[in-house]
Amino acid sequence: MTSNKIGKIKELGKKLSLSFKNFDLFQNAFVHRSYLNENPGFTLPNNERLEFLGDAVLELVVTKYLFEKFPNPEGELTALRSALVRGKNLSEISIELGVFECLYLSSGEEKGSDKARRLILANCLEAIIGAIYLDSGFDSAKVFIEKNIINRKIDSILDDKLYIDPKSEFQEIVQELHKVTPIYRIISESGPDHDKAFISGAYIEDKLIAKGMGSSKSISEQEAAKEALKTIEN
Repeated sequence: MTSNKIGKIKELGKKLSLSFKNFDLFQNAFVHRSYLNENPGFTLPNNERLEFLGDAVLELVVTKYLFEKFPNPEGELTALRSALVRGKNLSEISIELGVFECLYLSSGEEKGSDKARRLILANCLEAIIGAIYLDSGFDSAKVFIEKNIINRKIDSILDDKLYIDPKSEFQEIVQELHKVTPIYRIISESGPDHDKAFISGAYIEDKLIAKGMGSSKSISEQEAAKEALKTIEN
């Protein structure tokens, strides 16, 4: 199994045009803590330290890119950065790159929920960035991030205005039109603790304007705000 994983990791490295002086660093980026629980004799640690480092490198590269490319004020640049580095984007990119096949996971995590898998994939991409930084330096990490994250996502984020927080936008419009602040209430929740689904309502005073569903209360509120904005725009 280990030799098979190594082969897949090497294939991925070749696909991404990565050349590691220390291959163990690259392999280490794919080791989830659950795998070590089932394989305590495995020679590499989990990828969490690399993830910690990669997260910081990713934020710096994206921040520098946005600072140099966009004359927007700080608040808008912060929103753009958040939209680029959010976990949903990183997990989608990991799936597109074929990262999942390279992961060292326990049998339980391999069969886990989609939500848990996406978090693991997002974290792994950050660990890969950390490994590139340690092995080849900041410039190599920058090239990887710009090619595989920024260039893949920036146009759609700008075109679809995904950097605008729908709750903030909805609140601004409601306060201007109605002189009140919208509120959100959880209408229902379902599913097991590890994979819950929430439905939230966006209200103007006591009037339900729209509903939204998500895997957390905050996400369901954001989705409700998105739907509420559509009713205003129409």
